[in-house]
Amino acid sequence: MTLTAPARPATATKTLLDFSNVAMQFKNGTIALSGVDLVVNRGEFVTVVGPSGCGKSTLLRIASGLETASEGTATVNTDRIGYVFQDATLLPWRDVQKNVELLAELNKQPGAARRAKAKEAIDLVGLKGFEKSLPKELSGGMKMRASLARSLTLDPELFLFDEPFGALDEITRERLNDELIRLFAEKQFAGLFITHSVSEAVYISTKVVVMSGRPGKIVDTFDVPFDMPRDPEIRYTGEFAELVGKVSHALREGHS
Repeated sequence: MTLTAPARPATATKTLLDFSNVAMQFKNGTIALSGVDLVVNRGEFVTVVGPSGCGKSTLLRIASGLETASEGTATVNTDRIGYVFQDATLLPWRDVQKNVELLAELNKQPGAARRAKAKEAIDLVGLKGFEKSLPKELSGGMKMRASLARSLTLDPELFLFDEPFGALDEITRERLNDELIRLFAEKQFAGLFITHSVSEAVYISTKVVVMSGRPGKIVDTFDVPFDMPRDPEIRYTGEFAELVGKVSHALREGHS
């Protein structure tokens, strides 16, 4: 098993997300973020861990344009953004094929083109054969695969993930982690992923960012020195456990 730092593709130096001294204060006076500096380049998969209420999801909302930072600058150098939420948010009356086509349809892509993109995305996430299934006929993991496929139809350069696997059982979660990093290794998009699981963060990332309690600020950053795509057995190595321990310690220190 190779434990050297993963090689970066030639396009990795393109910065897709650049937060400089970003702060966020809501109208009720709550300060969610303070002095956040964060850069995500193409070919990087950055995971953010932190205590509940520290502003992790607010980071994603600013990156997606759903919120505007109170202070600092938040620069996004692409309009091709995929967003996967905590809930799969599938339309119950649409089958998998039609749900996956939805974003491409809203973007006015021609019917034949969006059907082809949806088919490719469905195949990529392992849902081939379930195109005509309704959401109520799918497991939780399959619903999240459909949600991921829906965003893939936009061919995103920047992918935002808001704890998408948090409600799933451990085995399903690990399988989806494997699928996600396989897609990342193949597509080389930039990823920003929010999770409460330190082991998940270390396993899927090229870099783990640790945030403090509210107001959230970055207290530590860890490069993950394992090749992509990842061997699932790496979860059981001493090197993996050591890095998980370091991140967990930084998380506790930042929350104290």
